[in-house]
Amino acid sequence: MTSGLYTILSVLVFGILYIFTALGIFTVIFLSWFRAKRLIRFLTMIWARSVFLLLGKRLQITGKEYIKRDERYILTANHASLFDIVAIMSFYPGVSWFGHERLLRVPLLRYFLKLTDYVPFKEPTVTNTRHMLEQLFNKAEKQSVALFPEGTRTLNGKINPFYRGFIYLLRTRDIDILPVTLNGFYDLKPKNRFRINFSSRLSVVIHKPVPREELISRTDREIVETIKAIIESAHELPGL
Repeated sequence: MTSGLYTILSVLVFGILYIFTALGIFTVIFLSWFRAKRLIRFLTMIWARSVFLLLGKRLQITGKEYIKRDERYILTANHASLFDIVAIMSFYPGVSWFGHERLLRVPLLRYFLKLTDYVPFKEPTVTNTRHMLEQLFNKAEKQSVALFPEGTRTLNGKINPFYRGFIYLLRTRDIDILPVTLNGFYDLKPKNRFRINFSSRLSVVIHKPVPREELISRTDREIVETIKAIIESAHELPGL
């Protein structure tokens, strides 16, 4: 009974979200002509927070005091749902995203991501890899960069092994790592389920930034294990 009701509600909510997002995108596109970057970021944050209000969700966020306005970070987070990006944008809209190219195929989301300086991950040929890294390096010179080291959304709620892509940025730029743990998003809407679980509880834990100086002398494997351990330290398994 609950499953059927949630499916019907999910169809309605997705329809509302598409319309709401479309209106937001048109507004941002208009403002982009006037190069109102601060206002665009503010409206992006309001849009992201409103998404969770439409879902009937209260997003509990802890650790926001660790984000310093004048600092740049490599924001790394676990990945379980399409709403992960929205959650991070709700408290940190001024980031450039790096993720799968297939997200640019999603209607409306494609335009939104382009407005956030999204760097798509393409097939890792020599030419594509060089181009992606150049884009990331350029973005990281000016602002924080956000990515999901797992590469794709988990299918069982557990955190997948991390790829080492973020280490290239760490070794070539003077930038710290900001680990973030997302909880409840697998219960909310995983990759392998259409229905939204409106009874899920959502929380975000922003950890203390890890200075580059503490990591740069370590091996790639040690860096990956360190950051993954921090994110896992606050991770709650689905249903717990």
